Amino acid sequence: MALEREIKLRFDSADDARARVTALGATPLRGRRLQEDALLDTTDDALGHRRSALRIRSEPGKSLLTYKGPPQAGPMKLREELETPVGDGTVLLAILEALGLRIRFRYEKYREEFVSGDLVIAIDETPVGVFVELEGSETHIHDTARLLGFSPADYITDSYRTLFLAYRDPQGSADMVFADPSDS
Repeated sequence: MALEREIKLRFDSADDARARVTALGATPLRGRRLQEDALLDTTDDALGHRRSALRIRSEPGKSLLTYKGPPQAGPMKLREELETPVGDGTVLLAILEALGLRIRFRYEKYREEFVSGDLVIAIDETPVGVFVELEGSETHIHDTARLLGFSPADYITDSYRTLFLAYRDPQGSADMVFADPSDS
């Protein structure tokens, strides 16, 4: 079983996040690109009731299918994660919909990734703000967060869906997508 351990940290801007991450000596891993994610579930929300998720992530030249198990209690988000590349995310979505799954939530972000030791550092520009996501060992996450000027009290373990639902206008969009991706 593969375990994902991560936190998010809120930043005022992508430029500030990038400057602080590169000042740590983190090495660029993947450049800035738009990621389009779709969370799927059954019509009776069986995955949601189990606090699990099935996601199709599409970005230029790449699509991934990811299963995430329920988060375990703790200061960081820790959960089972199973992920595999797929040849065509659009076709996979059509197959899963034909099998009775439906899109529960869509979200977009511009993501840029860096690496530092065993830690992957992602700068995410979303419609609800800029976040740095730290994924790796618990010790390295704590150490890097501290070097970035954050304490455990600043750790965000909520999903982007949860953050969006807390942020959005109740009369607004049901999905966290950019009004016009070229504006971001």
